[in-house]
Amino acid sequence: MATIRVHLVMASASPARRATLRSAGIEPTVIVSEVDEDAVLADAIARYGALEGADIALLLARAKCEAVAAELTSSALVLGCDSVLELDGEIHGKPRDAAEATDRWRRMRGGSGVLHTGHWLRDERSSDAGGTNATLGATASTTVHFAALTDAEIDAYVATGEPLRVAGAFTVDGLGGAFVSGIEGDHHNVVGLSLPLLRDLLAEVGVGWFDVASAPMH
Repeated sequence: MATIRVHLVMASASPARRATLRSAGIEPTVIVSEVDEDAVLADAIARYGALEGADIALLLARAKCEAVAAELTSSALVLGCDSVLELDGEIHGKPRDAAEATDRWRRMRGGSGVLHTGHWLRDERSSDAGGTNATLGATASTTVHFAALTDAEIDAYVATGEPLRVAGAFTVDGLGGAFVSGIEGDHHNVVGLSLPLLRDLLAEVGVGWFDVASAPMH
């Protein structure tokens, strides 16, 4: 098994994102940011006006990344991610409660939405380790088609609690996978982290994929 030469810190509490990295051979250190997302978004809207879904995802990903990077004491790359669902021109994160999740699924069923995931990377490696002090990011967007669920299916799914824990009120890698009828774009992005986009961001700071990835763990 190859040795991981560049360490990645993930500024996200998402088990799905960590699992995605681990399945690709990257074992990140998870440090959860204490960012107040509502406050960050409200401040940005006050400054710049209404934001597109892709911009909101990137804004929040950057805030998470920078908050963790500011507290970091080791030499590493820091990655922040955030996802939002764009549905009929409206932007949605995690539902506040079961009623909101139910209402959203009644709108989603039989239709489609766009899942935006912002990725922000900071190079906090020491100069001795090849650090560049770079900070950069991008958003990946994937169209998701939803099955035509019955009211009973929606109620049963919401009752599991899963829709309340994830942006968009659905998963593709969990209980909600049966209700996603198609995807246009990167499947991993819907889970919450685009591996191809991460590879591109790493390349921008001079880090190859296998500089951070070892053999996948099973």
